Amino acid sequence: MTHTTGGEPSVGDLFGDLSRQVGTLVRQEVRLATVEMRTKVKGLGRDIALVAAGAAVAFGGFLALVAALVLLLALVMPTWLAALIVGAILAGGGYMVAQGGLKALQQEDLAPRETLRSIRQDLRVVKEAA
Repeated sequence: MTHTTGGEPSVGDLFGDLSRQVGTLVRQEVRLATVEMRTKVKGLGRDIALVAAGAAVAFGGFLALVAALVLLLALVMPTWLAALIVGAILAGGGYMVAQGGLKALQQEDLAPRETLRSIRQDLRVVKEAA
């Protein structure tokens, strides 16, 4: 490090140090953003799986309701009532699962909040140092 008279570092040395420190800071912020986004994406995948599971169960309910309608029209016997009850239960259960997944998706915040907060703090420190 080149020094000016009196043992103080030169302006060039100070800017060189600042440049290295800012580079390190940027790399650390990128790592933080990556970790934060990975965590959010994992939660998002779970919520999407719930929506898909709910949709599959609701589709099964729909098929049972269709079978009940077919039995009703074809036979007009008590067998259709059993199929209708099973279909209604499956459709209701599927609807509840899908609604739970959709609600969780709506509440998910994908912005890397911790990284943004940290960057704002870093900018304040750099401005104060300058």
